[in-house]
Amino acid sequence: MPLRAFNPFFVILILAAGLLAGCDQAPPASVPTQGITVPAFGDTFIEASIGEPSNLLPVLSSDSASSEINGLVYSGLIRYNRDLRLEGELAESWEVSDDGLIMTFHLRHGVVWHDGAPFTSADVLFTYQMYIDPQVPTSYAEDFRQVADLQTPDPWTVRVTYKQPYAPALESWGTPIHPRHLLEGVDVTKSPLSRMPIGTGPYRFIEWQSGEKLVLEANSDYYEGAPYIRRVVYRIIPDSTTQFLELLSGGLDFMGLTPLQYSKRTDTPAFQRSFNKYRYLSFSYSYLGYNLRKPLFQDQRLRQAISYAINKQEIVDGVLLGMGQVATGPYKPDTWVYNPNIRRYDYNPEQARALLEEAGWFDLDHDGVRERGEEKLSFTIVTNQGNDLRVRSAEILQRRLKEVGIDVQIRVVEWATFLKEFIFPGNFDATILGWSGGPEPDQYNIWHSSKTGPRDLNFIHYKNSEVDALLERGRRTFDQQERKQIYDRFQEILAEEQPYTFLYVGEALPVVAARFRGIEPSPAGIRYNFIRWYVAADEQKYAR
Repeated sequence: MPLRAFNPFFVILILAAGLLAGCDQAPPASVPTQGITVPAFGDTFIEASIGEPSNLLPVLSSDSASSEINGLVYSGLIRYNRDLRLEGELAESWEVSDDGLIMTFHLRHGVVWHDGAPFTSADVLFTYQMYIDPQVPTSYAEDFRQVADLQTPDPWTVRVTYKQPYAPALESWGTPIHPRHLLEGVDVTKSPLSRMPIGTGPYRFIEWQSGEKLVLEANSDYYEGAPYIRRVVYRIIPDSTTQFLELLSGGLDFMGLTPLQYSKRTDTPAFQRSFNKYRYLSFSYSYLGYNLRKPLFQDQRLRQAISYAINKQEIVDGVLLGMGQVATGPYKPDTWVYNPNIRRYDYNPEQARALLEEAGWFDLDHDGVRERGEEKLSFTIVTNQGNDLRVRSAEILQRRLKEVGIDVQIRVVEWATFLKEFIFPGNFDATILGWSGGPEPDQYNIWHSSKTGPRDLNFIHYKNSEVDALLERGRRTFDQQERKQIYDRFQEILAEEQPYTFLYVGEALPVVAARFRGIEPSPAGIRYNFIRWYVAADEQKYAR
């Protein structure tokens, strides 16, 4: 599948998946290699989704199940290539003015929507207007609000003018372009495209059987040529153990393994003959996030105490089986923006107890739970079903926090319900989730105080005026050294205030049925070239 530019549209992808399978950093040299065979068209690729998609209109969707499918159905103007460099997709080429304020995209000729209508610059203009329309309930308007003017002088040219320098501008046009001829003049929240999408991407939507599966079919009119794999089927299986059993029985061709599955359950000769495994550090992190509207979590000392009470290395070793690193902030440790010199919260239960007592929490009745006045120091961690790593991390947190006098309950909720009834309305105490990032370090949509509205991504309601100013400055300069200084300070503040307890950066552990060829691991992971994966004619498993 073409790798889109990293932008807020994809940022919730990791929330559900937890086990990344494609858009991350290069695998080590030990990944399997494949012999040369002749590419052939045909066969079916079957993978699992832990939840039902919420919406197959990208402007309205914010979950991994929808995003995975939309990534094959729709296209953006640009995308990242195998080396995480921007290249054209619907745009054949582009120019950027010397001051960075004007971008001119030259669109590909001959691209058609899946219903046969021609793609033109009018679709790009419509997509821009839709994202900035206050009547459209999207979480992803921020990039487009930076635009001062968008002109389409002809069907194949788009000229975008920005109000002021905007560092993420170019990659923001990896956002999927929507079909004007099907959405103009209608209420997009009621469009049938929510369940029957029509895009310009390498795969066409075929069917959606609720609770069971979604089916896509290769787009013979795709501008890069039809994908080799004829069909892609997403089976809805909300449990990783069940997914693994389906993988072993041949019912799945792909999944992101848990560390336990990767290290302990896939080392048999039979498995190694049937599947290829890959392993690489992901562009993602997991965290314990606090609902800062709750009075309990408005005391910074409590948040710091919780961070000191948690043994993060224990989680990396015991849950990830060493396949990851302790997280200290929102950036991947091997990237230029990462700040290694911030305050760390290594396991220190004595420091946690001291901070709790400083904040007025004591166990006066000796029942093992601290109290302050009539209030017990107790809260609930909510996380999503289908992600064993998060559940097991929550159990370790529960045990460690009990040791310092904090009572923690755990609630695991089905994904769609989790988002709709807990995360988006802010109906939670604390949550274990994750974010996926990429080469662009802009974190405005997650941390800026203006992004705390319904369905916005700052759902913990973090507000800090200096962070707001830093995020605004960081996106207004193209100079990497200056941006480095800005984001170093941003990380220092997060480390001090601990609105999240940053837990770990995990490794992606995808496994693919051995009959699939053309997989070329790279800095972008393995799925950036999905349309060129294939199965040799004499190895194909499915006629249709």
